[in-house]
Amino acid sequence: MPVCADDGRHTVSIPQTSLQAALKMLGRQTGADIISTEPGLDIVHVPRVSGKLSPQAALDRLLRGTGYHAIAIDARSFRIARDAIVVRARRPVAKLATAPSAAGPAPVIIVTASKQRISLLRYPGSLTTIDAGTLQLSAAPRDLANVARMTPVLQSTELGPGRNKIFIRGIADSSFAGAAQSTASIYFGDVQLGYSGADPAIRLYDMANVEVLEGPQGTLYGTGSIGGVIRLTPNAVDLDQAGGSVEGGVTVTRGGAPGYDVGGTVNVPLDAGVIGVRATAYSVRDGGYIDDPGRGVDNVNRSSTDGARLALRVDPGGGWQVDLSGLGQWIDVRDAQYADRLTGPLARRSYIAQPFHSDVALGRLVLTKDWDSGLQLLSATGVANTHSNDLFDATLRPAGGGEGPQTPIVTYQTEGAKLLLTHEMRMSRSLANGTSWVAGFTLLSNRESQNRSAGVLGMPMEIIGVTNVTRSASLFAEGTVTVVPNVSATLGIRGTLARTDGEPSFRPRTDDFVRGRSTRRIDPTLAFSWRLRPGLAVFGRVQTGYRTGGLAVASGIGRVRDFRLDRILVGELGLRRLRQGPTGLSLQAALSYARWKNIQADLVNRRGLPYTDNIVDARIQAVEGIADWVPVRGLNGKLAFLYTHNRVTGPLADQSVSANRRLPDTPAFAGTGSVGYEWRAGNESVLSVGVIATYVGRSVLGTGDLLDIEQGDYATFGLNAAWVRRGVTTTLTIDNAADGRGNRFASGNPLTFAVRDQTTPLRPLNARFGVGLTF
Repeated sequence: MPVCADDGRHTVSIPQTSLQAALKMLGRQTGADIISTEPGLDIVHVPRVSGKLSPQAALDRLLRGTGYHAIAIDARSFRIARDAIVVRARRPVAKLATAPSAAGPAPVIIVTASKQRISLLRYPGSLTTIDAGTLQLSAAPRDLANVARMTPVLQSTELGPGRNKIFIRGIADSSFAGAAQSTASIYFGDVQLGYSGADPAIRLYDMANVEVLEGPQGTLYGTGSIGGVIRLTPNAVDLDQAGGSVEGGVTVTRGGAPGYDVGGTVNVPLDAGVIGVRATAYSVRDGGYIDDPGRGVDNVNRSSTDGARLALRVDPGGGWQVDLSGLGQWIDVRDAQYADRLTGPLARRSYIAQPFHSDVALGRLVLTKDWDSGLQLLSATGVANTHSNDLFDATLRPAGGGEGPQTPIVTYQTEGAKLLLTHEMRMSRSLANGTSWVAGFTLLSNRESQNRSAGVLGMPMEIIGVTNVTRSASLFAEGTVTVVPNVSATLGIRGTLARTDGEPSFRPRTDDFVRGRSTRRIDPTLAFSWRLRPGLAVFGRVQTGYRTGGLAVASGIGRVRDFRLDRILVGELGLRRLRQGPTGLSLQAALSYARWKNIQADLVNRRGLPYTDNIVDARIQAVEGIADWVPVRGLNGKLAFLYTHNRVTGPLADQSVSANRRLPDTPAFAGTGSVGYEWRAGNESVLSVGVIATYVGRSVLGTGDLLDIEQGDYATFGLNAAWVRRGVTTTLTIDNAADGRGNRFASGNPLTFAVRDQTTPLRPLNARFGVGLTF
């Protein structure tokens, strides 16, 4: 616990987070007892607060503009109560207009990803939020692939950092990254981070939270959000207080190489209340655990990630705010992370190393203007530039698995470059009577090139590649109105004009391709939310989405062809309950049904070469649930699961046995559960311990008899502990505590996986010891 000054002040450092989490942190750091019976504190966002402050002064800063206030019971005990009158929120809390109402104060506006700033209870759809505290206690690496391992609604391939594809609620097209647009759009704040291909694996340092908005989200987010939207929300620049944090850790793996991570953030107001900067930097090394006895090397799959972010915020007054920021990240993977069953559970034989490299740079400019009436103007402009290259060993194995190659060593290399430009401008307004609306337009330009070469080591020959350029313009509008008391309806529509033009890297052998294709789309939304009683509501939604087509390498070498757009229709019905007070149960459950037509998929042929095509149709039924129970103060239990039943139809799917005619990487059942306990040790320390268990069901690598290779069907459990004392947080996290040997992913090298013996094993038993300091 921070040292208390003689005047009763403490060193306080609380990041931008939820009010519930902030109150808990403040109690730890000051030794104050803070209680509340008000519902919904976990969905109220508060700004960063830091400095030498008394508990009362810190509470005043935290609660300013939230609609809540602190009542002092004595010098170190406080009760949080709702204001009788809702006041205008200060940044970064969303602004809310006030209006007379016999029903009492207006609900708190928190779901910013909805672009209408409506309350979670009124939001008519499934939403998952991972807060900063959960991210800090998660096992390494701290990226979206790791978030997916503890969030059943997310699925991820396991090719490695910078190469994994992320899926939401079983809307999965293929295990390989190619020309097809992603099924899940990833946003950094209000700016799109990528258009197609793999998740760039941004390390989640100095993040307020990660929101998963299940899809499709065609009306608000347009093309490429057929599975949903993942929004990474960084902590905002604090214009009032200087401060920062530094953290680091060491990870040891049974039978593998050690790893480390270090990161730090500093926030500096240059002119208090007007201009400030915030900078974050980190360096991470994930130790390898795969051996290659053929080359006589151990722990070959080491990876290194370095990154930095810089943000500038200006508040010139008059309701205006300017946010300018940029990030850069570089990933170097020394070798692939797969094994083969012939060699061993944690080993393989290959003739050369198979490295991977990627780098991403993002710049964004966000302008906002708020009026006292609740009207808001937002303009967000972004540019994302990504480069990647990887190399695979394409040498044929000798018969019988001998030690040396029977033919010269052959390599296959790919290089990709992407440039994404986006701009969105929208107006929105949210009123205390439950009415809200948003309207705007979006412009997008994406240029993506893929180049390939293959041949004898040192003498590769270029083979055909493609370049796609997509440009689109969209108009969208969505509104929510109260139809009858406690029942609100949401209607939305988006109109899009898009064109994709493609060119091969050199003249193909055939001319059966279309250089350009135009698309006109209308994507509507119909949804409702019905509040049954305080803290309990049911919701329903019907929405559509699509992905644009393009030019891609066809099956075989030296040919290209076009692939067409695919489309999806999803309906869902759900229930949401918010905890009423410091103890009790909160939950979210939903049923959904999807029809996915003309699915685009990035595939590989029997020679291991990639191609993209429209392959099949699918129907997907899903049941999902999240429960968070606090039976008594300090004790917390969580449970989350996803059950999916999908059926894929079409000529390619018919090549598989009936049980394997499934979408890739989507187990029928996945679940995670955890139990944690927290208690105060004296007046200066807070201790917490927890256990987490995860099960991932059986899935297949892909569609068709070539790819219907089984993977998954494993369970893991881990332990975590934390000690907070005087501003220092010490953590211990143990992952895969039973040292399981499950197969996360049945591919690592697409050029040789057709022998069907590749596995991507779980990282063996590993433990991370970390220390963090806030100032």
